Amino acid sequence: MATKRYAGGVTCEEIEAKSVLNRVTGMPFGWSINPYRGCYHRCVFCYARRTHTFLERSGIGDWGSALSVKINAPRVLRRELANPRWKGDHVAIGTATDPYQPLEGRYRVTRDILVELARARTEAHLITRSPLVVRDIDVLQELARAAGAGICISLPTLDEELARKIEPTVAPPRQRLRAVRMLADAGLRVGVAVAPILPHLTNSEAALRDVYAAAVDAGATHVWHSVLNLNEVARASYFAFLREQFPSLVATHELAYRGKYAPKALVDDIEATFDRARDGIRIRSRHTIATQPRRVQLSLL
Repeated sequence: MATKRYAGGVTCEEIEAKSVLNRVTGMPFGWSINPYRGCYHRCVFCYARRTHTFLERSGIGDWGSALSVKINAPRVLRRELANPRWKGDHVAIGTATDPYQPLEGRYRVTRDILVELARARTEAHLITRSPLVVRDIDVLQELARAAGAGICISLPTLDEELARKIEPTVAPPRQRLRAVRMLADAGLRVGVAVAPILPHLTNSEAALRDVYAAAVDAGATHVWHSVLNLNEVARASYFAFLREQFPSLVATHELAYRGKYAPKALVDDIEATFDRARDGIRIRSRHTIATQPRRVQLSLL
């Protein structure tokens, strides 16, 4: 294993993965792939910060600076997809890391993973906060034709000042919307995740309507949302952010987040607000790349 050092105190450990496909339960997809460990994006609310504790790293101090790249992931994935026991189930990319964080510009692991999925005709979707995804429009189109592909861009707010506070190393909202438009214009299924919705910060009807309308205008084929939840590590990160940036909200959040999830009454209120925010805004039907049917070889008796 080699460790590379980059500007800003970021270290990247190049590691050899033994496996790439991870079994998932309780989700709409059966398998996940994470090309990296850790994430350069230092989103204050990120639930994945907890994964650093599995590696005996801090999900607070080390998050965003101590990263690992699975340099052999595409080769390992090709072997796994060729296994006769592989049934071609749907795969999600980027469930615990952003597959298009800045390291991807150097290592291109995510791109090569998409190539392997297209080769094996395995349907996949990915979620990212990075406009770098547009670099791979050609491979995503290939995957869409071969098996089906979906992309989701996370965009919790259009307020650029607030975005810089909650997602300090992520591209501005306008750049992410530009990526949505480019992906949609390329015939790809692209959605927007208004996630997470932050109580008392991004949950006003006007703010949610602005995001929803901008997503639809950019060509999103679907828009979904979720309300902030806080595991123990994300809680420490988020409350440190509140104490620094919005100290008046600390007491309110301490009452609301006594556990991982916000109380049902608060969630129901945010859900109702989101429904009102999108009222009258319709997602337009768009042409998307059709998946080619698999060829069936018939044996002659």
